[in-house]
Amino acid sequence: MSRWSSGSQSGLREANTAKIVDAVKRFGGLTQVELAEATSLSTATVSAIVKELSLSGLVETRPTSRSGRRAQLVTIARRAGVVAAVQIGSRSMRVRLTDVGQDVLADRGMPLPADHAEDTVLDRITLLLIDMLGMIAADPEDLIGVCIAVPAAVDPESGLIAYRGVMRRWEDQPVAAVVQQRLGCPVIVEKDASLAALAEATLGTARDVADSLFVHASYTTSAGIVLGSRLYRGHAGTAGEIGHLQVDPAGSVCTCGQRGCLETLVGAEAITAPLRTIHGQVTFKDVIARAASGDPGCARVVSDAATTLGRVVAGVCQTLGPEVVTVGGELVEAGPIFLLPFASALRDHAPQGRAPRRDPVPTSFGKDAVLVGATIHILQSTDPSQLLEDRS
Repeated sequence: MSRWSSGSQSGLREANTAKIVDAVKRFGGLTQVELAEATSLSTATVSAIVKELSLSGLVETRPTSRSGRRAQLVTIARRAGVVAAVQIGSRSMRVRLTDVGQDVLADRGMPLPADHAEDTVLDRITLLLIDMLGMIAADPEDLIGVCIAVPAAVDPESGLIAYRGVMRRWEDQPVAAVVQQRLGCPVIVEKDASLAALAEATLGTARDVADSLFVHASYTTSAGIVLGSRLYRGHAGTAGEIGHLQVDPAGSVCTCGQRGCLETLVGAEAITAPLRTIHGQVTFKDVIARAASGDPGCARVVSDAATTLGRVVAGVCQTLGPEVVTVGGELVEAGPIFLLPFASALRDHAPQGRAPRRDPVPTSFGKDAVLVGATIHILQSTDPSQLLEDRS
């Protein structure tokens, strides 16, 4: 009976500890009284567990005030600094704060209008970052660095978008320099597909191989390349820009100025346009959701796009010979409707060597692949301990 009682108490303690940690992660920072309310635990239990967590280095406590009274604010320990990852998509933006151990401290998202301007978005990024830092009781000085992911190739020398037209209202602005001046910390801007490829190569499906490819199938289309366990950008950062390979010489004019690029056949506009006579002003996400639920027209459009994309990726694989191919982006959310024809086209249009080629697999990180890669990139590109010494 005593052994059972001891085990029961231990299990209860672990469950209560998990409740407190989850609450702090969810809300960013809470006083001990607020933690008691959020977890339905007694203040004495919260106080004892917070003391243990503080000694172990998992949480930090600092004085604050609530309604004019002194209190202890509990936050997840930042482990020597905070890293910010920003993903700018075609229709939305996400910002994530993590500590050096890559534990998520805060995560926020917001919609963006079509053809959004860089000045407005950069203002939003700065304000949102400052607000989120305040949520976790941190200051801009705690930022080790920021990595901003954009849906376009970036020239590492100039810091500008590599192709004109693909991000029309961003192409003349050195984004990293602008944000760095506002926040006072190192800022990196990188293509989203490249960052997702880095995530897979570092922590995901491709972590045990030297050469891998990530295919980003979303509103826009691109690929991230890792060769010899290093991110490969090519001349002016344009490696992997498969969305601007010509597939149909008589096709539609692309944003980059060429005619019949892959993106004009598998991008968001190409997928939604054929369905407007049936579904009206259907959105890209609507089509994907309806395809996944069995709508025949939506399924046909998504399947055709998957086949076309697979043929192009087969050519890339024949050229680069990656051992692992992962695929992410909104189109993957259609499930087998997208993945099966994509894999079939990849097999059918690239000759098999003596060593069997692996089938492509969905990203290990779901919708977080780009943010995970952005966090890894800024950590690999800076020396947190040195930065903090310089600031002290």
